[in-house]
Amino acid sequence: MTQSAQTPRVLALANQKGGVGKTTTAINLGTALAAIGERVLIVDLDPQGNASTAVPQLSIASSTLDLSGLELEIAQARDRAFRLRHALEGLNADAPEQPFGYVLVDCPPSLNLLTVNAMAAAHSILVPLQCEFFALEGLSQLLKTVEQVKSTLNPGLSIHGIVLTMYDARNNLAGQVVADVRQFMGEKVYQTIIPRNVRVSEAPSYGKPVLLYDLKCVGSQAYLRLASEIIQREKTLRAA
Repeated sequence: MTQSAQTPRVLALANQKGGVGKTTTAINLGTALAAIGERVLIVDLDPQGNASTAVPQLSIASSTLDLSGLELEIAQARDRAFRLRHALEGLNADAPEQPFGYVLVDCPPSLNLLTVNAMAAAHSILVPLQCEFFALEGLSQLLKTVEQVKSTLNPGLSIHGIVLTMYDARNNLAGQVVADVRQFMGEKVYQTIIPRNVRVSEAPSYGKPVLLYDLKCVGSQAYLRLASEIIQREKTLRAA
């Protein structure tokens, strides 16, 4: 995708595995970006709609179970892979004085037409990756899908970065997963690692991102560091 000064950066949070922290990352990264001055829209593309129930004070395009029928509804449409891209075009036209800087697309836990729409609309993919056994196996499948979308639908698509989630320093396996992923993906892996944190797990039950639930906890501080790292990486990408 090409980008003008008034076009927000579209980051799709994708991983075909469930339970890796996509929605948690979308909510808390969006909040962290907003906290440091960015205007953020979260697009909940998961029919389960979990992101839609946990985002106060952020703009969100919410989801319902009706979204689960979209694939059948548009399966024969010629532009079926570009519905989201078309929907985001001109996003900042109505409010040029307060443009969105980022759009975070929370993808469903599968490589279906909804995820393809997200990849076709995105500038980059942000991959939450749980520090667990077989993490690299799932990553390899996702990377193949990204390459397929890049070659057929979105030539400018790239991997923005991989964020390691649910890290438990007491678990030797978690440390080995971190080392393996960094060896395999190099600089694509963010320096920030999101730890397992009770406060992060508790926050959704109160309808809040963890930054509003407990700003000082280690989970909140990690997401603030991740937001800063993403913005710095964006500056580097744009200067290249």
